[in-house]
Amino acid sequence: MDLSTVSARSVPAPVRLAERAWLVAIGAGAAEALLRQALPDPPTGSELGVRFAIYAALVLLVFALRSGRNVVRWALALLLGGVGLLSLVVEPASWLLAGGSALGFLATADSLTWGVVLLRVLHIGAVLVASVVMFRPDANEFFRRRRPGR
Repeated sequence: MDLSTVSARSVPAPVRLAERAWLVAIGAGAAEALLRQALPDPPTGSELGVRFAIYAALVLLVFALRSGRNVVRWALALLLGGVGLLSLVVEPASWLLAGGSALGFLATADSLTWGVVLLRVLHIGAVLVASVVMFRPDANEFFRRRRPGR
């Protein structure tokens, strides 16, 4: 289905909210990557290039959510809600399991580190919101209606 034929009114609120939340998550990830440039051991230029190419592809996938194709919804759920979320929590979880102290870390963190932490929390929150709302009953009906042959 052509995205231009899907009006904003025909897209239910949970799908529109999921779209916004996915974009917030991607934006938070991009902002975090840029902020990390000011920290010790920043990502390299090629790492940033790959990351931003992935972000651009994901933004296109998010906009395709309005098409009502269930494959797009599941791709977002698996790529961003699964693999992406896992990548966000593995590093801090591993550090905590190795004996790191969250309170100690936050007590000594500088403003840049606090910025990274807050962006990461925003990122995770947006992923969780988007993952849940795009499977709400109104969204399920939207994706069911948009199946080819219906």
